[in-house]
Amino acid sequence: MRTNKKQIFSLKDRIKSFTYAFSGLKTLWQEEHNFRIHIFAAILAIVAGVIFNISVIEWLAVILSVGLVLTAEIINTSIEKLSGFVSPEKHETIKKVKDLAAAGVLVAATSALITGLIIFLPKLLTLLSLNIEL
Repeated sequence: MRTNKKQIFSLKDRIKSFTYAFSGLKTLWQEEHNFRIHIFAAILAIVAGVIFNISVIEWLAVILSVGLVLTAEIINTSIEKLSGFVSPEKHETIKKVKDLAAAGVLVAATSALITGLIIFLPKLLTLLSLNIEL
C-alpha cells in the first residue's frame, strides 16, 4: 500500500536504479540480435564521424539518431517481452501491438540511415573522387 509520505533523496536508491538500467542493457546485448546490429551500425557511424572529422552539428545528428534507434529498439523489446508474458498464445491484438512497435524501430532506423547518408555520402564521394584522380 502506498503512502502519501514524501520520500527523501537516497543516493543508494539512485545507484540501484542505474544497476537496473545496466542489467537491461546486458539483457539486450545477450538476447537481442537486432540490438547488436544497431550497436554495430552506431560504432560504424562513430568511426566514420572520427575519420571524416564531422562538425559539431553533424555529431549532434549522429548522436540523436543513434539514441533514437537504440531507444526504439529498447521499447520494442520491452513491448515484445511484456506481450509474450501477458499473452503467450497467438492473439491478433498482441500481434498488432508488436507490429506497431517494430514499425517504430523501422521508422527510427530509416531516419538514422537517411541522416547518415546526408552526412557521410558527400564526404565519401569526395574521398572517392580524389582517389580516382590520383
